[in-house]
Amino acid sequence: MSLLKRIEQGQGKPTEQTSDASQAPGGDASRLSSLQARRVSAPSTTPQEGTYFDLKTRVQNRLLAELDPSMDITKTEEVRKTIQGLFEQILSEENIVLSRPERARLFEQITAEILGLGPLQTLLEDETVTEIMVNGAKNIYIERKGKIHRVPVTFESNDHVMRIIDRIVAPLGRRIDESSPYVDARLADGSRVNAVIPPISLVGPTLTIRKFSKIPITIEQMVQFGTLTPESLQFLKACVEARLNIVISGGTGSGKTTLLNVLSGFIPSDERILTIENAAELQLRQEHVVTLESRPPNIEGRGEITIRHLVVNALRMRPDRIIVGEIRDDAALDMLQAMNTGHDGSMTTLHSNSPRDTLSRLETMTLMAGMDLPVRAIREQVSSAIDMIVHEERMRDGSRKVTNITEVSGMEGDVITTTDLFVFEQTGLENGKVIGHMRPTGLRPKFMEKIEAAGIHLPPSIFGVGSRQRY
Repeated sequence: MSLLKRIEQGQGKPTEQTSDASQAPGGDASRLSSLQARRVSAPSTTPQEGTYFDLKTRVQNRLLAELDPSMDITKTEEVRKTIQGLFEQILSEENIVLSRPERARLFEQITAEILGLGPLQTLLEDETVTEIMVNGAKNIYIERKGKIHRVPVTFESNDHVMRIIDRIVAPLGRRIDESSPYVDARLADGSRVNAVIPPISLVGPTLTIRKFSKIPITIEQMVQFGTLTPESLQFLKACVEARLNIVISGGTGSGKTTLLNVLSGFIPSDERILTIENAAELQLRQEHVVTLESRPPNIEGRGEITIRHLVVNALRMRPDRIIVGEIRDDAALDMLQAMNTGHDGSMTTLHSNSPRDTLSRLETMTLMAGMDLPVRAIREQVSSAIDMIVHEERMRDGSRKVTNITEVSGMEGDVITTTDLFVFEQTGLENGKVIGHMRPTGLRPKFMEKIEAAGIHLPPSIFGVGSRQRY
């Protein structure tokens, strides 16, 4: 039986380590110095359990000792070649005999610890994986094609998970510890990261990574996947170009940010765009884009910059459009004010169950600002500021679909009125796959005047040929 096969049979028990790739920021030579200063101590385990970890630890420590600390670790290919040469030399000097697959696997694991995110690196490189969920050291799940699966990948211990979390948040100037046991962050490619550690998490350190595709989803793919129809997409393109204010709503993982990225691609390239987010993840293709990111308080509880602060400041930066990654608190009031004060064409996302719930949540979040405004005044602000709600849902088969494109028509008495322009109708379920189609309701929106004033003329077929029309 080969060495690694013997080892794998005894890997079930967690092992304790100090730190091999600790909290040093990734992306510069300081990480190598930190790694070399904090070598991995060999775990104390039974011979069967310890064989692999002992081998990996010994080779890894020698490798770190012989690497040049001044090496620029951002030059991944050069560093990888250097590591490969030293790795082969160490195995030869210590007379460690491994088969070619075993040697390749050990090298990849050690390289992932030095340059990447350890056991998660292979999952991050897998294009089919859209989300990674770490529930403690031994329970790792992924999302693939909208479905959750457990994977046979584990960390060595909870300390190992903590080192990977620290490696993610440290370069961003953020922290996670007992006094601040959760954090939002992002990877270099823009993937969204959330980490929660004990005492808040009772299952050990948890890590959730929402991966972003290296190649952004295109308009054609949105139609191909059934998220939108060509008619509804043509209508949304006209709305963005005509500078209508749009709110994209939906549940967690329904594809709101992806849709926002696609719609933002319709913004003309000669406009100045400001994006405001908790963790920068929007991938706008225009040239004139200013990206702002909120900041949590420091260890003394000072220096916090909220979304609301950034929205207020953005008004002084001469924006043509303001795009807020997500509204979740009292920043809703300032966003509504921005939409009502000449910054047409602004967009944001918001968690809700339906277009009607979107309006209710906006009203509630505006009340959180503590201005003691009457409810009618808030509803007038909402109805005046927002032109349209695009609601998206994740269906039971894992697919994402826009289920409502709804106009915010105005006020009738104390109630905000809405009109569905496009609605998704589910007609069945075949082999676990949702069958349905988005259809126009036959109604024309009141804001058609704005679209036509922008020189855009939509064919009547978009709203349903032969249907009654409302002006």
